[in-house]
Amino acid sequence: MDKTIHTDKAAAPVGLYPHARKVGNLLFLSGIGPRKAGTDEIPGLKLTKYGNYEEFDFEAQCRSVFDNVRIVLEESGSKWENLVDVTVFLTNMKRDFKTYNALYAEYFKDAMPCRTTVEVNSLPSPICIELKCIASIA
Repeated sequence: MDKTIHTDKAAAPVGLYPHARKVGNLLFLSGIGPRKAGTDEIPGLKLTKYGNYEEFDFEAQCRSVFDNVRIVLEESGSKWENLVDVTVFLTNMKRDFKTYNALYAEYFKDAMPCRTTVEVNSLPSPICIELKCIASIA
C-alpha cells in the first residue's frame, strides 16, 4: 500500500509534498520544522523588519519540531516509539548542537532511533532546525 498523508494539525508544507507517505509497513516523513499549525509563526523567533534576530530561543524551536513530528506520526497511524531513523538539519551546529543534543536525549531516550545530524547553510524559511524521519507502522 502506498498512501500520502496530509494533516491540518501540523505546520503546512512549504511546497508541493505530503507530511508523510506510507509504503508497506514504513512511514517516511517529509522535512518537518517548528512552525505552528495554521500559521507561519516560528516559536522562539522574532525578526526585525531587516531580518535580524530580535528574539531567539533555539530550545523553543526544538520542542516545536518534536511536537510537529509526533503529530504527523500519530495522524499517520504510527507513534513516537516507532521511529527508526532521524536525520536532523541544523543551521548552526556550533551554537545549537549542545542544546539540541540535550533535548534529543530528553525526547528520544525510549525511542532510540538511528540518528544523523548535519549542518546546512539554510533552510527554506528562517528556521534553525528541521527533522526528516522514518518510522514503522504498528
